[in-house]
Amino acid sequence: MNMSNRSDTINNEFAGSETERRNLAPLTIIGLGPMGRAMAGVLLERGHAVTVWNRTAGKAEELAAKGAVPASTVAEAIASNELILLSLTDYDAMYAILEPVSESLSGKILVNLSSDTPEKAREAAKWLSARGARQLTGGVQVPPSGIGKPESSTFYSGPREVFEALKETLEALTGTDYRGDDPGLAALYYQIGMDIFWTSMLSYLHALAVANANGISAEEFLPYASETMSSLPKFVEFYTPRLSAGEHPGDVDRLAMCYASVDHVVHTAKAAGVDTSLPGAVLDAVKRGMTKGHANDSFTSLIEIFKDPV
Repeated sequence: MNMSNRSDTINNEFAGSETERRNLAPLTIIGLGPMGRAMAGVLLERGHAVTVWNRTAGKAEELAAKGAVPASTVAEAIASNELILLSLTDYDAMYAILEPVSESLSGKILVNLSSDTPEKAREAAKWLSARGARQLTGGVQVPPSGIGKPESSTFYSGPREVFEALKETLEALTGTDYRGDDPGLAALYYQIGMDIFWTSMLSYLHALAVANANGISAEEFLPYASETMSSLPKFVEFYTPRLSAGEHPGDVDRLAMCYASVDHVVHTAKAAGVDTSLPGAVLDAVKRGMTKGHANDSFTSLIEIFKDPV
């Protein structure tokens, strides 16, 4: 069967009546960490027939009690259903699990919810395509506790017809945000979100360490940390059109002012006996911007430093 005929076959498998498709698509979940278990639990509650497999078989016991069918081998798990959800640490784990049984992947659709880089998502899509399978990349934006809640969201990218055919099933897990045909886009949107998340959360932990060193508890600090973080969207909204235009006027803020402010943060942390590597990295970026002549420009001019780090 050539790839075009195989694609038609895969699409037709999901082209039944609304009654047949609604909350009934059988599927396999490979990977039963906290996220995989949460997804399996929600899908079982919604009426799906779910086959599960994990390297540590014991992780399937609780799901089996809820009606899941544990597969004894990954080959059995793949053979059980056309639709397979991967919830793994990264794409290297996918290859380790699927390469030994790659001959059984033909005709399968794999919704790859594992976290990795955009390029690795693209490479995996090509690898699966060469074996007669199709990949829909996913980037889940919430922790396991957010699974099953419509206000939660997951990025998806890959073949639009596959996404549309599976959308109802996927929306049992979270809301869906389709980003395009490029299989790397879901991973890209996920990772740039994580860029903001982890940097922001580390800054909170660092600030709390300084607060603690000065006798301020996490509970006392909470309203002030929340107030600062809740103000950030307003700044992002204000600076977005300027950044889109590539303009960094120093009419509202100047990088020289930013340098003085961050320098004070570094000295405050040092005086409290707290590690200064995080604010020190910020100060280093500001210094580089100053060296390149942006002292009188907005701090947003640092985006040019990030784009051209040489």
